[in-house]
Amino acid sequence: VADVNASGGVLGGRDFELVIEDEKTDLKTAIEKTEKVILQDKVIAVMGPTSSAHRDAMVEIVTRYKTPLLYGVDYEGGSCYRYLFCYSPIPDHYVKPLIPYLMENYGKTFYLLGADYVWPIKMSEAIRAEVLHSGGSVVGEEYLGFSVKEFEGYIRRIVQSGAKVVVMMLSGSAGQIFVRRFSEQGLQGKVKLVVPAFNENYLAGLGKEEAEGIVTCNPFLANLDRPEARDFVSRQKKMFGTNTVVSYFAESHYGLILFLKKAIEKAKTDDKEKVIDAMGDQTLVVGNGPVTLRASDRHMILNMLIAEVKGGDLVMTKYIGPVAPSDQCAGQKKA
Repeated sequence: VADVNASGGVLGGRDFELVIEDEKTDLKTAIEKTEKVILQDKVIAVMGPTSSAHRDAMVEIVTRYKTPLLYGVDYEGGSCYRYLFCYSPIPDHYVKPLIPYLMENYGKTFYLLGADYVWPIKMSEAIRAEVLHSGGSVVGEEYLGFSVKEFEGYIRRIVQSGAKVVVMMLSGSAGQIFVRRFSEQGLQGKVKLVVPAFNENYLAGLGKEEAEGIVTCNPFLANLDRPEARDFVSRQKKMFGTNTVVSYFAESHYGLILFLKKAIEKAKTDDKEKVIDAMGDQTLVVGNGPVTLRASDRHMILNMLIAEVKGGDLVMTKYIGPVAPSDQCAGQKKA
């Protein structure tokens, strides 16, 4: 927002203004705050949230009031709404480049371990299909409740399965505890641990030795050796401090603001319906090459890369380039 305003704003010098509300990870609060910023603050767009459940509830509100919802978090895919714009890696972004890489470098037997909610389940469906299509096998698949904190039994079953690759999709402290137990059991170097969407935010909660060797797939890294990445990280740290963690989430939300700016300029008005019509089929560069917001389904063509934790940092091991997911509105009508 600061960069947009410093460059002259929109529509002849009008500045963007941020209205910040805390949904407190509470569904009722998220709905109330969404209505508040639309009806009282008269915002041109809503940005957020994190969870799929909150996003789906907020979509109902923004659809009712014909206001765009800008969503910048990885999710399970499949949402098709006129008022929802997703700068989001979905299973297609991760699975298409990652599974062939893992099979070539680490083995063809996979164990899938995820939390029991929609994102890990949908990710596992996509992983299983790609593994089988590529001639591999899934030798184990388990989903855990959010309260599970003991992982010895799961790790024992992983070892007994003979899997060469474990894809772990646990969130929050459960994911950190699993990584620690995996390291303590001496599995590093024997079984490759893969954590889709693992980013710089998660490194702080793990020791260097614990996280060593984790493989992930992402659309951005803070240490990516590209001019636009270095520039983006430098500007983030200049504004928010040198200790700021700059991850994909910063890049995606920054990009959504730029897409909104471009749409307003293209529409030559702040009329929401005209801005929404102008949002699609735009391309811009944020932190990792040109990315495109498609008009067909309001989802992204993203430049993906594969990285591994080495010495306490995420290091790119393979640059994939543009990955275009399947049309998320195929076979359904935009709501």
